[in-house]
Amino acid sequence: MPTLSHLNARPLLAGLALLLAACDIPGLGPDPAIARREAEAKAIGGGCRHGLRSIEDCYNLNERASKSAIFEGWKEMDQYMRENKIEGVRSVEAKSEPTEEVLPDDKKAGAKGGAEGKDKPGATKAKSAEKSGDQSPEKPAKKAAQ
Repeated sequence: MPTLSHLNARPLLAGLALLLAACDIPGLGPDPAIARREAEAKAIGGGCRHGLRSIEDCYNLNERASKSAIFEGWKEMDQYMRENKIEGVRSVEAKSEPTEEVLPDDKKAGAKGGAEGKDKPGATKAKSAEKSGDQSPEKPAKKAAQ
């Protein structure tokens, strides 16, 4: 069997290295989930800068995102906005309006004087249950049998 001399092995190894350098071997590259999270964090940072939010506010609003990626996106957007003379847009936060408390039918009937409560079938059942002491006729019979 022919043996390779040292002179022939070096060019062969160099050629093999060049061939493998152009290959994408699965499992050796970065995880796609990590790359996606980094890209999302950069987009969050850019959005915060365009929305005229400070970097600290952006960190506080997005605690789970990478701070370094948020800062990188914020910085890139800042540079882009300065180069193109783009004014930021103040973000509008949705303010929660006070909600109206919803009372059950039996409480509404008692609070409104009972005139409207008589028209509703649920209110009459609640009133009849209150009059009997919230006990059905079956309960005393079961207790007496024991």
